[in-house]
Parts: sequence; structure tokens; C-alpha cells
Amino acid sequence: MIHELRIYHCLPNRMPALLKRFDTVTLKLWDRHGIRQAGFWTTLIGPSNHALYYMIAWESLAEREKKWGVFQTDQEWIAARAASEADGPILERVENYFLQPTSFSSVK
Repeated sequence: MIHELRIYHCLPNRMPALLKRFDTVTLKLWDRHGIRQAGFWTTLIGPSNHALYYMIAWESLAEREKKWGVFQTDQEWIAARAASEADGPILERVENYFLQPTSFSSVK
């Protein structure tokens, strides 16, 4: 098992649009494609509240490449992303990390 940590740095005032997109569209499409989220977080206290942190659980990098690739080319996703950005871009940048648990991690 590996976890993918993705950090979406939003442009000012665009976090509501990003959260709405995940809540109303993205997660339903992930379910359809077998993509398993492991959690979502926003910053309660910290230097910026413009970031969304989330993790996806994968059996392997091969599973990630296959499922993520299909999701990225899903016509419903492409249309929903475009619609959510009709008022302008949402993201300033994205950070992406692939994490593996240590031998003493409670998450395996």
C-alpha cells in the first residue's frame, strides 16, 4: 500500500470552488473509477488557508497510473473541471508526493 499526498494551493478566494468541485463531482467520479480517498484536510491554524491537502490510497504505482490516467481522460471530469473554472483558474500550483509507511506506522 502506498499513499499519494496531493496539496492544492488555491488562488485567493477560490477554495470554495475547489471544495464544491470535490464534493459534488470529483469524488463521485473517483468512486466510478475505483479511486479510494484516505482523507481531506484544510488548514485550521497555519501560515495560509489557501491549501487543500488530501491523500489517496493505492495498492501500487501501477494501479495509480492506470486508474488516474483513465480518470484524467474521463469526459465528465474534463467538462466539470472546465465548468468549475469558468470564473477563472482555481489552482496556483499542485504538490504531489508518494508515501510509503514505515515499519512502525499505524497505517500500513
